[in-house]
Amino acid sequence: MRGLRGRQVLAWTSVLAAGAAAAAVRYGFIEPPALGERCAAGATYLPDWCAWRELVVQGFLHDAYGVAALVATALAMLRPRRWTATLAAGLGLAATVLYCYETGALALLAGSLLLVREDDPARTRPPRRHGEQDIQAQP
Repeated sequence: MRGLRGRQVLAWTSVLAAGAAAAAVRYGFIEPPALGERCAAGATYLPDWCAWRELVVQGFLHDAYGVAALVATALAMLRPRRWTATLAAGLGLAATVLYCYETGALALLAGSLLLVREDDPARTRPPRRHGEQDIQAQP
């Protein structure tokens, strides 16, 4: 049981880490007005990180993070494993933080439900072997 608990904690910690990384990108790299003004100033010399910032901005303008989260969710539904559910929930949370609310929320919800289902103890019990039967006591 200790191994199952550790895998659950690792999966949910990974989802939260994805959300924290997305929040760090949003609040530290995208939203500060000074960074946006510096890149949009039209100067002859732009810092190298302005191109990366522009790629991140184009990603949420075209809903790329939400689409990636939905693709991960479809993978998690087709191949129900803990890592695919974790990926779907993590990308869904990151997409939600990075302005892709509708698709990110759907992926976060579906990934979280799949992750909870994957952690269900009833699903982890060993399968019955052929020939074994439950014997009921007579009243």
